[in-house]
Amino acid sequence: MAQGTKMKILIVEDDTFLAGIYANKFEKEGFEVALATDGEMALKLAKKEAPHIILLDILLPKLDGFEVLEKLKSDAGTKAIPVILLTNLGQKEDVDKGLKLGAADYLIKAHFMPAETVEKVKKVLAASGR
Repeated sequence: MAQGTKMKILIVEDDTFLAGIYANKFEKEGFEVALATDGEMALKLAKKEAPHIILLDILLPKLDGFEVLEKLKSDAGTKAIPVILLTNLGQKEDVDKGLKLGAADYLIKAHFMPAETVEKVKKVLAASGR
């Protein structure tokens, strides 16, 4: 593996089975994957790992995804990292809140297969110039 060639993604998901499925899919697509299972760990890893993009669940232990997103976007070190919310919360208010807080996209887990999620991530990365 040549240095600097892999895109790094932080997947924040408290369902370890689901996190494993997404991690496996992204690794097969050539991404370097970091995993966080709660909101506090997500913030620590975002600062430490400086991922190119973050896939963030909303229903999380310790801090929910909205709180994590708010903190990421208010921190100079992490505010430029694109965040895609990946959740089962599909209410319009949740979608609007996530986008208003600065999410680059909002995906509902039940509507997207892991392969489609990878494609969305690639599009957001391309659009962000990362």
